[in-house]
Amino acid sequence: MRFVIVGAGRVGLRTARILHEEGHDVTLVENDSEKAQRAQDEGFMVIEGDGASEDILEQADLESADAIGGLTGDLNVNFAACMIGKHHGCRAVLRIDEDYREDIYHTYADDVDEVVYPERLGAAGAKTALLGGDFNVIADLTAALQLTTLVVPDDSPVVGQPVHAIELPEDARVYAHGHGRERMTIPLPDATVEGGDQLAVIAEREALPEVRKRLQGEGSEASE
Repeated sequence: MRFVIVGAGRVGLRTARILHEEGHDVTLVENDSEKAQRAQDEGFMVIEGDGASEDILEQADLESADAIGGLTGDLNVNFAACMIGKHHGCRAVLRIDEDYREDIYHTYADDVDEVVYPERLGAAGAKTALLGGDFNVIADLTAALQLTTLVVPDDSPVVGQPVHAIELPEDARVYAHGHGRERMTIPLPDATVEGGDQLAVIAEREALPEVRKRLQGEGSEASE
């Protein structure tokens, strides 16, 4: 899949790294020259400029992007980027840094596909650690396992199959499914795979090539 991320700061760059590790194509848009250079040094395609500008975002080829993330520290830039992305048919994810407030959520949530709160997630982790819980369990899990999203091509061998009946390697599971660009959810009992569907999979890293082969067909490994 192809993603455009507005903001190459702490949140944006980390998100880009994770997507890149999963084999996705990522383009970053960043206004700060130092942050842009840092992302370029890591090998990312970077467009330097204002992420709230349609002229700048069009340089990222939004027509071919599956989703856009407004992940800067500026809510206004993030919202503008998401609205431009939605106009071009992208799924839009908006970062909000303010602590959760009902009015802020309702102001923006109806216009985008997802609202994320990185600071709130970090605070939840700190609280869990202070109370004696093990918040590193997710990190330990993903050190051995890979979470990835795959698009099912029209000629995939699993097209027409119920999601629950897909045969994958022993250490792989489909944990979410969505038709086209619809929001992915836990697969319903009667959910059937169609061409263009998205499948979110969790698997051991060594099993991913076989997972891709079974979900995307024989030519998927060569195209990675």
